[in-house]
Amino acid sequence: LTCALEHLFNLKFAAKELSRNSKKCDKEEKAEKAKIKKAIQKGNMEVARIHAENAIRQKNQAINFLRMSARVDAVAARVQTAVTMGKVTKSMAGVVKSMDATLKSMNLEKISALMDKFEHQFETLDVQTQQMEDTMSSTTTLTTPQNQVDMLLQEMADEAGLDLNMELPQGQTGSVGTSVASAEQ
Repeated sequence: LTCALEHLFNLKFAAKELSRNSKKCDKEEKAEKAKIKKAIQKGNMEVARIHAENAIRQKNQAINFLRMSARVDAVAARVQTAVTMGKVTKSMAGVVKSMDATLKSMNLEKISALMDKFEHQFETLDVQTQQMEDTMSSTTTLTTPQNQVDMLLQEMADEAGLDLNMELPQGQTGSVGTSVASAEQ
């Protein structure tokens, strides 16, 4: 029981740490957006694009950390219930042995695998979890969708009150004013 309570504490701590990492990524995203504006103001579209890609990547990481935090928190709630009802099984005890190091690593893949084992012990690997994993695997890729990058560049240029000479994302029509970037082309 003492061991289970210790693991419960570690699960709750990990959920908070994942949440903190999400907030850190949010801050990084905002910093990258500020860099986009500066680069656009200087007419350096290549640098602006790099910062836009970084901002999108940070946004996706923030979502991943937040999603995993919620997942770990949900498992913690199940462990709490099991402890309360005195139903910490031997098979579950085997899963928790490697838990501490995994949670401290903040490695989303390892934590995800650990949560899979916990959820299997609770027999709750249902459609919802599968949907969450599918969503996570699609958002953890390192590539950034170019239409998102272009839209973010346009948004930052609009906020800075600048004209941006680039193709608009599909679905939008109209011409955008010229800038230093057009002179370089």
